[in-house]
Amino acid sequence: MPIEFVCKIKFAEEDEQQKGKADGDKESLIEESCAPPAKDLAGFANSCSLHGINHIFVSGRLGVRQTLWALAFLVSLALFLYQAAKCAISYLEHPHVTALNEEATPEMVFPAVTICNVNRFRFSALTDADIYHLANLTGLPPKNKDGHKPSDLDYPAPDMQDIFNRTGHQLEEMLKSCNFSGQNCSVDDFTVVYTRYGKCYTFNGNKTGSRKTKQGGMGNGLEIMLDIQQDEYLPIWKETNETSLEAGIRVQIHSQDEPPYIHQLGFGVSPGFQTFVSCQEQRLTYLPQPWGNCRSTMDQLIPGYETYSISACRLHCESMAVLKECNCRMVHMPGNADICPPNSIKCVDKALALLQKSSGDTCPCETPCNLTRYGKELSMVKIPSRGSARYLSRKYDKTEEYIRDNFLVLDIFFEALNYETIEQKKAYDVAGLLGDIGGQMGLFIGASILTVLEILDYLYEVMKHRMQRLLRPAKEEEEKKRTAAGATPKPSTVATVRLEETKPKESTEVTRRHPEGAYGNTMLPNHHHHHSHHGVFEDFAC
Repeated sequence: MPIEFVCKIKFAEEDEQQKGKADGDKESLIEESCAPPAKDLAGFANSCSLHGINHIFVSGRLGVRQTLWALAFLVSLALFLYQAAKCAISYLEHPHVTALNEEATPEMVFPAVTICNVNRFRFSALTDADIYHLANLTGLPPKNKDGHKPSDLDYPAPDMQDIFNRTGHQLEEMLKSCNFSGQNCSVDDFTVVYTRYGKCYTFNGNKTGSRKTKQGGMGNGLEIMLDIQQDEYLPIWKETNETSLEAGIRVQIHSQDEPPYIHQLGFGVSPGFQTFVSCQEQRLTYLPQPWGNCRSTMDQLIPGYETYSISACRLHCESMAVLKECNCRMVHMPGNADICPPNSIKCVDKALALLQKSSGDTCPCETPCNLTRYGKELSMVKIPSRGSARYLSRKYDKTEEYIRDNFLVLDIFFEALNYETIEQKKAYDVAGLLGDIGGQMGLFIGASILTVLEILDYLYEVMKHRMQRLLRPAKEEEEKKRTAAGATPKPSTVATVRLEETKPKESTEVTRRHPEGAYGNTMLPNHHHHHSHHGVFEDFAC
């Protein structure tokens, strides 16, 4: 039958000290086992993925082997930093490369074609008032041999737009035949546009209804026959800035997104020849800052134009310069200001000369990021032939000499249904920079992004450990003061011992199973044995 004894056990003072020491040792072991290995530099070097440092930071004194490894590591680190700096400098220079490609297409949008007669005013269309007002432009004397009468001063102020529109060469009289891709075209397919040459005409200038061609080669584009009307050219009495000494037409082939700038970008076509113009479309793509210096076609649109282009920018700059200097604009310039009268031509020339001398400083025109231009190859044959001169003379009721001096044929076509793409690309981007630095890092020091994270984690653990060591003495001092102020004897420990009836024959088995006593150590809480083989009840009495 079970017997239960209740005993008061009072351990010796030495046992209490031994217990405290054992608990402290246990706590320190726990702390040591849980402490991060980062506090030990040699341990970190062995566990870190950075190559070479496990041969440098080892236990014991620094030897020759460790010194050589340290030198090799420092040299590799210096080479890596040098190569990484070169990569960073190259990236900050923002280099670019140009890629050229050629692509075929089943159909292509035909470009806009602007034509101007180099003679701005028809002599027969000028009135006495026109000649009087345009004296500074044309240099012509009055038609009346007696000169201008005092009543001539009563002429109304000139309307320059009306003068250009009325006295310029009319396309209805110049255009003799027109054909586009095998289909007839007429004056209705041209729109009026004003340039430095006065009244001009543009074919296929509408962006929404642009004509397309489905085949390349001669005869699959625009073919027109023109009469330049040399009989209407103004006689030269004296030279002015606007005097023209040549005969023929000026032609500019451009995209529908840009206005004609024909006095600088056009080419001349002479009468008495059939001129073949083989075109090659080029689509250019430039990079913006900092890789390039282009401007988006939609950024800060120029007033009067739907898209940005260099031609539109130049016309806008000229208009602003003339408006600032003369308080007016020329007929071909954008804006709503009044058109400059002929007596302001000297002021206009002065303003344009100052603008040209500024070299683009006052009004820079950046290249658009997306640009379409047309490469041209010209060839010519003489017309009319001896056999066709008489036929054309009868057809148009003109003399053969007139046909030779005034008629020309212009044939514009695509060389082939393909276009070139010229594109600026970043030669060195962020992906390339990271790839090069990562390759150099792996080559010289065998590191990666995760290695950097390991080093940062180690530094964090070291700083954390240092902070804990700085704060721990203050906590221990506070605990000592608290213990000294309120020290009380610890109460006796009460243990309950349960004894079971055992049979004599089982005593040997119990002893065999419990070499340190008949009962487990857990029967006596908080008790530590000084002699492991002396039995359980040796240190207390009931």
